[in-house]
Amino acid sequence: MAVRKNPVLLLLFVNVLFAVSAGAADNPAPPPADVLKGAVTKHVFEESKIFPGTTRDYWVYVPKQYDGSKPACLWVNQDGIQNNAPAVFDKLIAAKEMPVTIGIFVTPGRVRGSSANALDRFNRSFEYDGLGDRYVRFLLDELLPRVAMEQNLKFSSDGNDRGIGGSSSGAVCAFTAAWERPDAFRRVFSSIGTYVGLRGANVYPTLLRKTEPKSLRVFLQDGSHDLNIYGGDWWMANQEMERALVFAGYEVNHFWGERGHDGQDAAKIYPDAMRWLWKDWPAPIHTGAGSSQLQEILVPDQTWQIAAEGYRHIDGLAANEKGEVYFNDGQDDKIYCLGLDGKVRFVLADSRQNRGIAIGGDGQIYAVGGKRQCVAYHETKERAEVTEIASAVRGNHLVVRRDGTIYITDPGAAKGEQSRVWFLQKGEKKIADTGLDYASGIALSTDQSLLYVAEAHSHWVVSYRVQA
Repeated sequence: MAVRKNPVLLLLFVNVLFAVSAGAADNPAPPPADVLKGAVTKHVFEESKIFPGTTRDYWVYVPKQYDGSKPACLWVNQDGIQNNAPAVFDKLIAAKEMPVTIGIFVTPGRVRGSSANALDRFNRSFEYDGLGDRYVRFLLDELLPRVAMEQNLKFSSDGNDRGIGGSSSGAVCAFTAAWERPDAFRRVFSSIGTYVGLRGANVYPTLLRKTEPKSLRVFLQDGSHDLNIYGGDWWMANQEMERALVFAGYEVNHFWGERGHDGQDAAKIYPDAMRWLWKDWPAPIHTGAGSSQLQEILVPDQTWQIAAEGYRHIDGLAANEKGEVYFNDGQDDKIYCLGLDGKVRFVLADSRQNRGIAIGGDGQIYAVGGKRQCVAYHETKERAEVTEIASAVRGNHLVVRRDGTIYITDPGAAKGEQSRVWFLQKGEKKIADTGLDYASGIALSTDQSLLYVAEAHSHWVVSYRVQA
């Protein structure tokens, strides 16, 4: 009887193979006799609240040079010990081509079978291929504190001193962890990475091009005979990742070979990859300038800074002609102003449950929100005088044209309910448009001839031409 090859079963087999074979390198090949050999110990972690019910093995590598007098650097690898990493670390640390680094090599979680005759549930694809910060929170909030406490180890909390790596889905997991938390991990080793359409990682090449660059250094490895199945083409996806990283100005290096979905090339180039990832340490990793489009709006060599903090729910940011920024704290029902001197002043104690605010050409603060009305506040030294512009208008955000015309987004009470864009002029209230999927953000073009409205429940922005 002929048996068809099933790509779904093939991928399942690959996931299980990586999961069960990850610990095969419990006893890595010894380093040369003149190189100090670090200690490798095996442990079990079963108390995860982020991945409840799972159990997993992990190994801790402590280099001989670590004496506990100061925090060491840190390396985390998915799927356990790979690429003869402890022996490689021994050699590179001895040659000062890599800092003193503690290694943690962790397998994906398993949910034990209900009986001796039942298979465990492998949690690998859920943990590794999924996007978002769930897995990195598992590392930062659960596993790493446990290792530090139980093994009495000190490792740096600075992302510049920490790296993360893996193979296949473990590579995607490593990149996602660094992407979500570059403050915690900035050096990434990715071997035969699964940047395809399993759980959404195929979007990374696009996100890299659209998003302001983060402080990451990435090494990619893949081969021309990697998988090409229902989930995507691994070989093409890895090349697309490399091109996107270059486009966005990241520090990126790669090795392209001819092998398939295995770890042979990764093991060969791993020492060189580690040398490159840790080069120039402790100098901080360079953050690229970004795409040419981002360079048009970002200030070179400057990072984001906290302008104000300690508020419960900031909403409705709006700037006046001076450059002062007004904002609403919806939870406390108050409006504040961030001045040009960087100091915040209190403006209004009762914003009437408003969310969106805007500054009109007349200098007044216009607001819309919870009490189904649009109001204007005239700020004086003593108090803010309130004038009602329109009633029975539920709104989320608003803009005010120079001629006093007001446009308001009314998203509707729940998803699927009719959204509206309101038009207010000289006391007259009209509906400008309906049918949007949760109308929310709203803005005018510089010449105020175009109105833009964002649908919060889709990825679309609708453009309107403003007519007489």
